[in-house]
Amino acid sequence: MKLGARMMKTGLAVAVALYVAELLGFVSPLLAAIAALFSIQPSIYRSYQSIVEQVQGNLIGAAVAIIAVFTLGNDPFVVAFAIIIVIGLTMNLKMNESTISLAAVAVVALMDSTDLTFIYFAGSRLSSLLLGILAAFIVNLVFVPPHYETRLFTRIDAMTTDILQWLRVTTRQLSDEPALKYEITRIQDNFRWIDHTYLLYSEERTYFKGKRFAKGRKLVLFRQLITTTKKSFDVLKAFYRLDHRIEQIPSEFQDSLVNELDKLINAHEKIVLSLKGRIKQTHKRSLRKIEEPDIPLLVDQLMKVYEENHNPDKLIFLPLASQLMEYHYQLEKFKRLLKSYDKHRHYNYIQTSEK
Repeated sequence: MKLGARMMKTGLAVAVALYVAELLGFVSPLLAAIAALFSIQPSIYRSYQSIVEQVQGNLIGAAVAIIAVFTLGNDPFVVAFAIIIVIGLTMNLKMNESTISLAAVAVVALMDSTDLTFIYFAGSRLSSLLLGILAAFIVNLVFVPPHYETRLFTRIDAMTTDILQWLRVTTRQLSDEPALKYEITRIQDNFRWIDHTYLLYSEERTYFKGKRFAKGRKLVLFRQLITTTKKSFDVLKAFYRLDHRIEQIPSEFQDSLVNELDKLINAHEKIVLSLKGRIKQTHKRSLRKIEEPDIPLLVDQLMKVYEENHNPDKLIFLPLASQLMEYHYQLEKFKRLLKSYDKHRHYNYIQTSEK
């Protein structure tokens, strides 16, 4: 079992909430632990949003509970009615599920029967809940701040390598079909993780003007990097679907297809290496001439194959041509963005491992 940073932070937040609640002599330290459990978030910005929303939700729950106790008592059906009201109010305010749940917990905690003075009892329990929320925020702020930029680029880099390797193997009809099918499913799951992590990264706030501009440029670059990687994956899926029909294309076109796709893959790899700072800014004469891919010419050749044969079955290759053109377009767009980014980054390369 792998222990992630969020798991560690959740446990630490609960421990801090319990310790401080007992130190301050709160009546219900367990409520502080429950609040901390509901309030931990994957990023500092979301943690800030959560503390504001959780406080609002708890105040709503406390207000409804106090009004219900003073007007209707604390009968179990009254508690249930109060919970329904609180859930309805918090949902109308579009609060998240954890806030709604904690607000309901606040109602149950405050409407519990007790021999103590109700106002003192309610204030003590509400304070315990607020303490738990604050403990989660502090732990999230101080303990293991997330490095989404590094994690995001590392995963994209690994996925790009896998996709391009599979493209090389598949275009030469050397891939194992069951293994490729499994890899396609795995890569799709990884893309969902990448999209979620990019969202968390984009939510991170910077408070200095210079850093905001730098962060904005990186966000644009990451978005295009993800888009280009997805397009390479679309090409891989297109080849996977056509695996048993590639042989229907004339052999001279097959050679051209492999050569042009190799150029496209090399261009993609070169861009990723440049992002990591492994490509010289000024190129000397190469031992081997590096040719640029000419995908439009390749698609024209494919269209001539259709025109010469008039075989409707060959229409199945049109999606492949479309995916190749889109991949080439996104790669060229990526090159232009990277050229613009190079003017501003001043050798501040993206790290592929945390320091």
